[in-house]
Amino acid sequence: MKGVFVTGTDTGVGKTVVAAGLLLAWREAGINAAPMKPVQTGCTGRGKAMRAPDLDLCLRVAGLEVTGREYEWMAPYRFRPACSPHLAVTRARRGICVPDIRKAAGMLLRQYDRLVVEGAGGVMAPIGGGRTMLDIMQALGYPVVVVARPGLGTLNHTLLTLEAVRRRGLRVLGIVVNQSVPGRMGWIEKDNARAIGELGKVPILAVVPYGGRESG
Repeated sequence: MKGVFVTGTDTGVGKTVVAAGLLLAWREAGINAAPMKPVQTGCTGRGKAMRAPDLDLCLRVAGLEVTGREYEWMAPYRFRPACSPHLAVTRARRGICVPDIRKAAGMLLRQYDRLVVEGAGGVMAPIGGGRTMLDIMQALGYPVVVVARPGLGTLNHTLLTLEAVRRRGLRVLGIVVNQSVPGRMGWIEKDNARAIGELGKVPILAVVPYGGRESG
């Protein structure tokens, strides 16, 4: 396995936290893994100095320092507005080239053994040109980890996400049910995790209670 793609049922479900945790676990296990955030909106700075906050969190958690060239490969498309990728592309007058993302991943794999790739938003988040995040996922071909909310509405969102991913021929490794907002997980939330596994025919990799401010 060259990598894994971490996606979510929506924005703000905790994809970045899960991606950072997976990256750290692999590196502590002796696997030379690296993060990648192909499309990032809500960046800070300007030009080549523009920073991708989700990527920076993963690098910080893993204690990784990378060169400027590696950073470009890890976050090839960075946009300042904190909005949907398709709108950021329109405002920046700069299209997203999916083959270039695949090429950047290939360059990283010359130096690293495995990649943890994080998507932007959900799988149907538009990236411009009539394409969605699924087109990037399919181009890379990595197995998928889906991050889902535990609360009301998650069954519909998660099962639709699983269906969309599988229709593209991608393998789902499992679900991480992540509580990204304060509160206790009651009987409804606990049963939602069980139902997702049963109805989606997918392993529940973890059920994570709220632990602070989430990203992604």
